[in-house]
Amino acid sequence: MDMQGHDHNGTSSSSMAGQGRAMTHMIFYWGSYGYILFKGWPGERVGMYVLALIVVFVASALVELLASTRLVRTESNRVGARLARSVVYAVRVGLAYLVMLAVMSFNVGVVIVAVVGHAVGFLVFRSRVCGGRVNGVKAVGGDDGPCGTC
Repeated sequence: MDMQGHDHNGTSSSSMAGQGRAMTHMIFYWGSYGYILFKGWPGERVGMYVLALIVVFVASALVELLASTRLVRTESNRVGARLARSVVYAVRVGLAYLVMLAVMSFNVGVVIVAVVGHAVGFLVFRSRVCGGRVNGVKAVGGDDGPCGTC
């Protein structure tokens, strides 16, 4: 098996037309350095790493929000409503792919905030616990559950 370009500490190095080497982790690691989604972001700055974690969390929660809401009623204009729902679906899938790519950075902090973001988004937007909607239908029973007015 050819392991050229790989070393034994779980990183892969690649050179693009002699422009230098970029290190990519191939195993899970914990740290505030590395690349998430874009080259150089967040880099080695802790503040940018925290911002990256917040972005991944919000994107994960937004995926759940977009999965649970119907922003357009289908009775109004069928063609326009279907087009609008398709655009919302495309945005949701695009965000889900960005979250997946962020998780593929193999940074444990990113994995944790992605899972927590999806869980919180599900709890707030889709769960019956907080009186949310499940598949666009309000929770049965009329009360808001133990969360009150989440």
